[in-house]
Amino acid sequence: MKFANVYPLYVQKAERKNRTKEEVDRTICWLTGYSQAGLHQQIEQENDFETFFAQAPAMNPNRSLIKGIVCGVRVEEIENPLMQNIRYLDKLIDDLAKGKAMEKILRQL
Repeated sequence: MKFANVYPLYVQKAERKNRTKEEVDRTICWLTGYSQAGLHQQIEQENDFETFFAQAPAMNPNRSLIKGIVCGVRVEEIENPLMQNIRYLDKLIDDLAKGKAMEKILRQL
């Protein structure tokens, strides 16, 4: 699945809950280490999720602090690294859409 196809859905989900595209981008960049330009390059290149995460400059070491359930599965118990990274991102976007503070979403507390 292409990241570029899912990215607009992340933005729509956040915007429906009065969050912004900038907050979505900040969240994705926090998780992956991409700069804003790097993130948009990935979208333009229409890379799949595997390539998107494989080319990530620096996956945030605090991502292991992300806990919870996405699609009925605990993200911290997922064994496949790619699927776990995808679900980490899903969980962060869910938290954003639920109105949580950015500091809490980015595990800065």
